[in-house]
Amino acid sequence: MSSTDTDTDPSFQATLLLQKQLKDLCKHPVDGFSAGLVDESNIFEWSVTIIGPPDTLYDGGFFNARMTFPNDYPVNPPTVRFTSDVWHPNVYSDGKVCISILHPPGDDPNGYETAIERWNPVHTVESIVLSIISMLSSPNDESPANVDAAKMWRERKDEFRKTVSRCVRKSQEAI
Repeated sequence: MSSTDTDTDPSFQATLLLQKQLKDLCKHPVDGFSAGLVDESNIFEWSVTIIGPPDTLYDGGFFNARMTFPNDYPVNPPTVRFTSDVWHPNVYSDGKVCISILHPPGDDPNGYETAIERWNPVHTVESIVLSIISMLSSPNDESPANVDAAKMWRERKDEFRKTVSRCVRKSQEAI
């Protein structure tokens, strides 16, 4: 492959960008989370630990997640899936995070989001994780990924609080 082929290869471009973002996060850690590679030989698979935001139901928790980047990142968004138990209206039962900025770019076929709310290549690992931390602080129960959690959030706050508290305790025990 010539250098011009390499320069235009989306996978090569994604690799360079992800290496830069990893280096930046190592040099300048951000409060509230840590991130690194799952395996040093795969820049497209990251392990993230999110610290439950202070003054929220998730306060004190240590929630692990995987970020999997497509070969054409940043054209398309990564997927983020919690590997720790997280009870939240915007987290599917399999742990996959559902927030607007992780939805493919362009218009929403269901009409829930505007194109500007969806993925944009200017997002970085840092902005994605900070958006997830924000999601933990203020759930969006208008278009939930976990209908049961959203319903409990709206109708049975005490039960929701207890369920989240169990997740926090479980995350602390896993350390």
